[in-house]
Amino acid sequence: MDTDEFDRFVAGLDYPMFVVTVAHHGERSGCLVGFATQSSIDPPRMLVCVSKANHTYRVAQDADLLAVHALADDQHHLAELFGGETDDEVDKFEQCDWAEGPGGTPLLATPRRLVGRVLARHDLGDHVGFLLDPVSVERLDDRGPLTLRMVGDVDPGHPA
Repeated sequence: MDTDEFDRFVAGLDYPMFVVTVAHHGERSGCLVGFATQSSIDPPRMLVCVSKANHTYRVAQDADLLAVHALADDQHHLAELFGGETDDEVDKFEQCDWAEGPGGTPLLATPRRLVGRVLARHDLGDHVGFLLDPVSVERLDDRGPLTLRMVGDVDPGHPA
């Protein structure tokens, strides 16, 4: 099967957007991700997929904890920052509000956020799936999600 056929299948599907952040060995990083989902009810598990081309992937390779932030529909600026810039060139955290969470993981001011312990890493092609065991979960408000259609104008900081 060629990618054009697959693209036709997924075209028009509208996924919520997330930002993944990580801190490891004195380095922090974060990126916009569209591939994230709950993967188990009991025990609770989250799967988040990070592009191998991404600086965040390089920092997360050996990290114990990752934070997953569900963006609200009024947080396009965070999608632009974490999706349109690369940590290879700029410190994204100098341009937004954040606080240190469990294990030093950067936490952004988003309506929902989860810090998870990395249980497994799975090679999924051009992305790696990080299976997370939640250690901290917050739901700060009920704003609606920012979705893939809403960020179509964000130029990626690098190819996936």
